[in-house]
Amino acid sequence: MKAIVQDRYGAPDTLTLAEVDTPVPAPGEVLVRVEAAALNAYDWHAMRGDPRLARLAMGRSRPRARIRGRDFAGRVAAVGADVRQVRPGDAVFGDLGEANGAFAEYVCVPETLVAAQPANLTPQQAAALPLAGITALLGLRDAGRVRPGQRVLVNGASGGVGTLAVQLATVLGATVTGVCSTRNVDLVRALGADHVVDYTRDDFTRDAGRHDVVLDLVGNRSLTALRRALTPTGTLVLSGGGVYGGGSLVGPVWLIARGRLLAPFVRHRIVTLAAAPGRQHLDTLRAYAEAGRLTPVIDRTYPLHEVPRAIRYLEGEHARAKVVITV
Repeated sequence: MKAIVQDRYGAPDTLTLAEVDTPVPAPGEVLVRVEAAALNAYDWHAMRGDPRLARLAMGRSRPRARIRGRDFAGRVAAVGADVRQVRPGDAVFGDLGEANGAFAEYVCVPETLVAAQPANLTPQQAAALPLAGITALLGLRDAGRVRPGQRVLVNGASGGVGTLAVQLATVLGATVTGVCSTRNVDLVRALGADHVVDYTRDDFTRDAGRHDVVLDLVGNRSLTALRRALTPTGTLVLSGGGVYGGGSLVGPVWLIARGRLLAPFVRHRIVTLAAAPGRQHLDTLRAYAEAGRLTPVIDRTYPLHEVPRAIRYLEGEHARAKVVITV
């Protein structure tokens, strides 16, 4: 099968299209014929080994996972022993987590990490949901504890996670403020934001009022500034992926680490978010999508052999919403 492989950390040109063996599902796994895969900030972090501190988990000298990509949608081609909930021919979507492998014609994945595709979405839209949707869902519902009537601000509202977070915050009954650049104001408003702050003109930490929950998806502001946007007992959820700026030792991890250190000493709740893949979260996203309350926005699509070009577009901060690979 064809797959996008990487044997050393570096720029997008370290990614190559190669012929590799088609995987065989082990017990508890399913083999999926990939129809679409989606890019996330995680992908360029893993590609570059950035921040360098993360290489302790990803592989010190080169990526442990040779095939890139996490999010996918496709049809089950075969199942391993002990698989009970899916059958060959089922349309599924999922997130491989740190195992990677979605930028390929086939992928093996544990049965527990796939769910039925939303019936009203295309494979491209379904592939855009898993990691970004789970991050938004857990950031707002679980970490943020968003309740009807609360004021929620999403910093990075036009990104892959942000476009879903604006919709989910609305579903949860919040009054939503989205922060984005000038060109994305209409998009964020169309997704359901009650208020939109153009960060090129206004400082949301000073000019947008106080909020019960701030979901930070960018990591470009200090803790002091972010806390200014909160009510006295508000919640700050940190999940900033950042953009590539030439490499770093700790990247957004430093902001998250400082948040953890500060949290016990302030009235604000400061929560760091780690989104874990799983069928139960995918089922929730599917239910929202099939009810017409959650629709992924796709910026661009690229064929499999153009993954390097797609990642170059994503990591340079030009992308809005989701970038999807067709296989």
